[in-house]
Amino acid sequence: MPLDPLDPLVTDPARFDALVETALDEIPEELATLVRNLVVLVEEEPPPEEPDDLLGLYDGVALTHRDSWGPAGLPDRIFLFRGPLLDFCDTPEQLAHEVRVTVVHEVAHHFGIDDARLHDLGYA
Repeated sequence: MPLDPLDPLVTDPARFDALVETALDEIPEELATLVRNLVVLVEEEPPPEEPDDLLGLYDGVALTHRDSWGPAGLPDRIFLFRGPLLDFCDTPEQLAHEVRVTVVHEVAHHFGIDDARLHDLGYA
């Protein structure tokens, strides 16, 4: 669902989900094919034990730390937190950008890239 630049920030969950899908579709194919046993979920707010302004969270074992011989088990999870992302952004364009940055940041954790390296790359 394309964004209308005249609309206020995307508050409809389906339109927000479309931003997430677009961000996932923009991951280069050579990286996307390496993603293993991962699900991306949108939640309204972060869990109570996390900061209120947390935009995203990776919950799992990075590919670099997995035993390749063991069973896959439950999927790793990436959470995107709609409320904090909406609060953080002033325009639909900024929201689309921040969703994309957050998706890349959390997918990078799936590949074992830490926050320090993400900061160097401009994704932290």
